[in-house]
Amino acid sequence: MRKEDKSAVIKQIAHIVGEYTNFYLTDIATLNAAKTSSLRRECNKQDIKLVVVKNTLFKKALEQVKGDFSALDPALKGNTAIMFSNNANSPAKLIKTFAKGTDIPRLKAAYVQEGFYIGSGNLDLLVSIKSKNELIGDVIALLQSPVKNVISALNSGGQTIHGVLKTLSEK
Repeated sequence: MRKEDKSAVIKQIAHIVGEYTNFYLTDIATLNAAKTSSLRRECNKQDIKLVVVKNTLFKKALEQVKGDFSALDPALKGNTAIMFSNNANSPAKLIKTFAKGTDIPRLKAAYVQEGFYIGSGNLDLLVSIKSKNELIGDVIALLQSPVKNVISALNSGGQTIHGVLKTLSEK
């Protein structure tokens, strides 16, 4: 690959890293062509961008992005496929469901919500991270709960008072 081509690839990767808030480094080297195609289709369905790059080019692209990504250096060995997503836990869920029985794709590292997770032992932790929409739903449910209790208390209290007044007026 020519130097001009490498610099273009580095700029493109740096641009992709800037577009997404989270990325996962995975190893998909032992997947056959059919399973790789299936993984790519699943990634497209879930708005996950799957890119296979050389480790050295990815390191150079990270150097152009604001922040210190040196914690990922130990994971950038061997074959690396990168899953980019704006949803924090979607790639982790996909890796977990897709890897049942085969352990491939294997999580090497992840950069999620400005934190580094190195090693496949962090996969369950990453799956449990709630997405922005899940957190908003939880907050709305918590806010609605007291309001529902007050409204139901007022409704039941109004019926009780009405019943007492009706009984007194009949006597």
